[in-house]
Amino acid sequence: MSDSIKHECGIAFIRLLKPLSFYQQKYGTALYGLSKLYLLMEKQHNRGQDGAGIATIKLDVKPGNRYISRHRSMEKNAVQDIFSYVMKRFVAVEKEYPELLNNAEWLKENISFTGEVLLGHLRYGTHGKNSIEACHPFLRQNNWMSRNLVIAGNFNMTNVDELLQQLYDLGQHPKERADTVTVLEKIGHFLDDENQLLFDYFKKEGFDNIDISDLIARNLDVIKILKKSAKSWDGGYTISGIFGHGDAFVLRDPAGIRPAYYYHDDEIVVAASERPALQTAFNIKIGQVKEIKPGHALIIKKDGTFSEEMFRKPTIQKSCSFERIYFSRGSDADIYRERKKLGRLLCPKILQAVNHDIENTVFTYIPNTAEVSFYGLVEGLHAYTKQTQREALLNHHRNFTKEELDKILNLTPRVEKLAIKDAKMRTFITQDAERSDMVAHVYDTTYGLIKRDIDTLVAVDDSIVRGTTLKQSILRIFDRLGPVKIIIVSSAPQIRYPDCYGIDMSKMGEFVAFEAAVQLLKETGRENILFDVYDKCKAQADTAKEDVINYVKHIYEPFSPEEISAKIAQIITPKEVQAKVEVIYQSLENLHEACPNHLGDWYFSGNYPTPGGNKVVNKAYINWMEGKNARAYV
Repeated sequence: MSDSIKHECGIAFIRLLKPLSFYQQKYGTALYGLSKLYLLMEKQHNRGQDGAGIATIKLDVKPGNRYISRHRSMEKNAVQDIFSYVMKRFVAVEKEYPELLNNAEWLKENISFTGEVLLGHLRYGTHGKNSIEACHPFLRQNNWMSRNLVIAGNFNMTNVDELLQQLYDLGQHPKERADTVTVLEKIGHFLDDENQLLFDYFKKEGFDNIDISDLIARNLDVIKILKKSAKSWDGGYTISGIFGHGDAFVLRDPAGIRPAYYYHDDEIVVAASERPALQTAFNIKIGQVKEIKPGHALIIKKDGTFSEEMFRKPTIQKSCSFERIYFSRGSDADIYRERKKLGRLLCPKILQAVNHDIENTVFTYIPNTAEVSFYGLVEGLHAYTKQTQREALLNHHRNFTKEELDKILNLTPRVEKLAIKDAKMRTFITQDAERSDMVAHVYDTTYGLIKRDIDTLVAVDDSIVRGTTLKQSILRIFDRLGPVKIIIVSSAPQIRYPDCYGIDMSKMGEFVAFEAAVQLLKETGRENILFDVYDKCKAQADTAKEDVINYVKHIYEPFSPEEISAKIAQIITPKEVQAKVEVIYQSLENLHEACPNHLGDWYFSGNYPTPGGNKVVNKAYINWMEGKNARAYV
């Protein structure tokens, strides 16, 4: 994606099933859990660069001793900053008392962060100001060990106002209007209820308070708490939590919108947002990693037993396809194959656009995240050239000259890297004219590969959201090379609708496809549709989210995808560019063929997997019509 957007978050959860001394003896360090947590977080750094945080809990700590440790950072390299902060304690021990660094029991008793339950989070802020208070994990503290709660997650709720009202009705007074607060307080409320219910029961049975604390910890019904807490959540979420005494969970929304994977053996239970992170950190095969089922929670009890249990009935699975196209790391075996197929499926459209003239076409990609789909395209091009060579040789009716035969045999796609991002370049100048010129030089160009005024240049992008970078930088750079035509190819379909489940695309005006459709409506005398849609959206403002219809779809209905693509090409082409510019998008049908198990396509189709999505898209359109530069959900 040449346009930078903020997105997603990442979680890393570890539960050590053995005493710390076991890891000291087997792996030579009692810090096994911390080192694995660091690795899991580093291997998911693509999911969050606005901040990070970790929390650990020590099991069976005597009263009067600290058992929860947490540290968060907003530094540029937040993960390294956090673990540098943590490791200072152990460096000091090694310096003063080196023998104690091998004493697992002493470390647990005396040094923070030496817990058996560990939780890490990487944050990409989707709204609001960045602050240390916005970084996960969040804590809800209490003097009763089993009432303490730590949570971290990758989630956005569409119905925060509704959830807040429920908290008000319970008599609570949350300090913020944010989904993180509502989730924390919802779970916390039912955690308190369950604690009180068990306390009252065991008190009637004649147990004293000290024994009751242990009985509550052993009998706490985690899935019951989660069922009550998540009953009215509307959104996409993977949330991990730990109760102070040691019970833990990782849960996933009923539509499976956000990803969650786990692995277990007799030493450890771990979970993360990305499968390759688990494979790398624990050197395991792909088949050993399991996916948490939609509407289910991985429950890990304090005694080390664990299970996967349903907390809400799963809906039709709509796992996010955008995860596959762009956000997740391409080192996942399935994602790698899917991205390659996305590129290969674009072959017919591209060949048609260049009139099947392989000889006078150069193929490239921007940015690096488009590389894998580009490989798929190249495979498709090679298959086409082989077929062309085969037909030329089989269907000839005379002897070829040497030159003719060489021309046939030498036919091959011209694949080059033409745009290289200058990582050191910063557009620090703020005045528009000068800044625009600086932006145009963020990418370096490989000269001498394009036949000026002869070649067509085809560049694959993974997706096009705003088209800003293409307009301000990429197209100008490519035009300097002298192609007669520049074709920008998106491996994703046209992004037409906002997201409300964790990706920072919440405003209608951000989408170049929407801008194109609006311009087409005005140019064809159908501007009245804009006002009709506005009136219909306004009329639904107080409608229950379950009954809301996505009327924004009407904006696009008069036009074919090709008409909108042609208008996008006009919008993103700077006046000074001499080459003809064309834009080709992936089709929805091809997207589903490439990613058959991840059919969440609301960005492209407007078919939201939860009722709250329709309410959000209508609100986003109302905001646009009223000139409000605001998100459509809290």
